Amino acid sequence: MRYIIIGAGAGAGAGAVGGAIGGRLAEAGHEVALVARGAHYEALRTRGLRLMTSEGTRTHRLPTVDGPAALGELRADDVLVLAVKTQDSEAALEAWGPAPVAGGGTAAERLPLVCAQNGVESPRIALRRFRRVYGVCVWLPATLVEPGTVSAAGAPLTGILHLGRHPHGTDETARRIAADLEKAHFEAPVVPDVARWQYAKLLGNLANAIEAVSGVLTSEEGLALYARVRAEGEAVLTAADIAYTGEEEQRKARDNKIRFEPFDGSARGGGSSWQSLDRGTGTIEADYLNGEIVLLGRLHGVPTPLNELLQRLANTFARERRAAGSLPVAELVRLADDAVAFVQEEHAPRP
Repeated sequence: MRYIIIGAGAGAGAGAVGGAIGGRLAEAGHEVALVARGAHYEALRTRGLRLMTSEGTRTHRLPTVDGPAALGELRADDVLVLAVKTQDSEAALEAWGPAPVAGGGTAAERLPLVCAQNGVESPRIALRRFRRVYGVCVWLPATLVEPGTVSAAGAPLTGILHLGRHPHGTDETARRIAADLEKAHFEAPVVPDVARWQYAKLLGNLANAIEAVSGVLTSEEGLALYARVRAEGEAVLTAADIAYTGEEEQRKARDNKIRFEPFDGSARGGGSSWQSLDRGTGTIEADYLNGEIVLLGRLHGVPTPLNELLQRLANTFARERRAAGSLPVAELVRLADDAVAFVQEEHAPRP
């Protein structure tokens, strides 16, 4: 199978996860094509993909395009890997869905689409257009260092990618994709309930906005705030009757399999949302992380003041291109307390 990585880099700030998956698959001998835009596209075209891992830095000169037309007619053995941020999914799906496939039909009709993204919304968006959609719970520490250069500092595994059909089930295609990933320094369990893993990851990703606006979570204040934000998310998932993988099951699946090993001895940088602010992309995925909890809370009558606050702040920081991590944690906690107090007063019994 040929893997087409949609989101190996884009002006909107994608690239790290797609670049890591594409580079590792190429190292394992699989045919890979990269889809990118902007400065990342130019760098990949001229210098190749530089992938930094615990084993060293390798340069992969892979076919790189900016859209389906540049690849020509797609092949029946192509696998589309969607690795853009969720806010860019609709545009990517609109571009790739109608692409013709050799032998007849379109990509949306014939090819598997693998959503390797945070959150739970992209597979739902994709299923409106594509017949064969696969969800992935992405556990992969990766950073877009600069255009054309991706750091994947996980060791001994580069990442763990739980994979399954969306909305549920498994099939032979999922098993073939997983087998290829297993040969490329990933663990890729094929599960019939991938959404359980994605919702569990969503709860963890609720911290992304805290990290983006106030820096990497190291202080007791910041960790305590995340615990409150997560509890709000758990209450919403319970009210919505949505199952998610428990912490013990996640720990057993991941313990001792991935260590974060920065290559220069530096402290850990921020995650995907922090990186979006740090690169001044103008967009951020908070609407599909904290915003997913807000949406479910409104649908099921559960107040979500903390996630609403974080969604609003993250979007404001992105829109106004404020510096990542520039809001002191103490100030964020004060704003959070005020938001909770306002909701409690709003719902208090009236005489």
